[in-house]
Amino acid sequence: MRFLFAFAALAAGGYAAAAARVWFGQRRILFRPVRELEGTPADEGLGYADVELANRLGTPLHGWRVPCAGARFTLLFFHGNGGNVSHRLASLRLFHDLGASVLLIDYSGYGRSGGRPSEGALLADARAAWDWAAAQGSRAGDVILFGRSLGGAVAAGLAGELAAEGVRPGGIILESTFTSAADVGARRYPWLPVRRLIRDRFDSAAALAGVHVPALFAHSPTDEVVPFELGRALYEGYRGPKSFLPLRGGHNRGYLEMGQDYPDGLARFLSSLEG
Repeated sequence: MRFLFAFAALAAGGYAAAAARVWFGQRRILFRPVRELEGTPADEGLGYADVELANRLGTPLHGWRVPCAGARFTLLFFHGNGGNVSHRLASLRLFHDLGASVLLIDYSGYGRSGGRPSEGALLADARAAWDWAAAQGSRAGDVILFGRSLGGAVAAGLAGELAAEGVRPGGIILESTFTSAADVGARRYPWLPVRRLIRDRFDSAAALAGVHVPALFAHSPTDEVVPFELGRALYEGYRGPKSFLPLRGGHNRGYLEMGQDYPDGLARFLSSLEG
């Protein structure tokens, strides 16, 4: 009997330690910033300008404006949880080839941006990017919100904030995105009370509840990071006009390995907005 009590105490201690590691280390798990930039859009033959702005928290942010002559739309590009803007050069080339101008910013704590990442900080960063584009003369209907992975949750949060103010962007593209960070965490750590422990919830489904703009959802059935079922559920729950682009391959590089199918899918969506 003493052995059973000792074993139970040991198991309880291990469980508590695991929960504590998740509680105290969750932002190191969720956010993977890299400070040093490893290139610029010039490496892809693209003209660009450095953009310096600040969010509503007073945090200085850095990004790039990559113009495209004759562009109908400007994409606000919100990247995933790792790296920085310099790791998205291939996407900048692709968007430029699709005829779109791009504003790509680094989140708080990433690249040359100040501060530290958190849900509140990233949503403030996204709003700062929107406000900057508006101040440069971009009309709401000419701006497309593009978010990949965690960036999709950021884009969804911005879309929800704008909808509450009666502002409608031209469209939104959510790629390899989840219903909520809690849903992802609960699948990854099913033995822990993740929904109670998580601080940065990034509830994309709730953020999109009041949004009614054309939306493209894209996800791969073989995504090993964000389960396909969560991306599909986000699409199914959206009440606005929508379409779904099936991706192939893994979470981080699948879209690069799809050949022409990926840019063709984006082009069809952008063309549908022209009318």
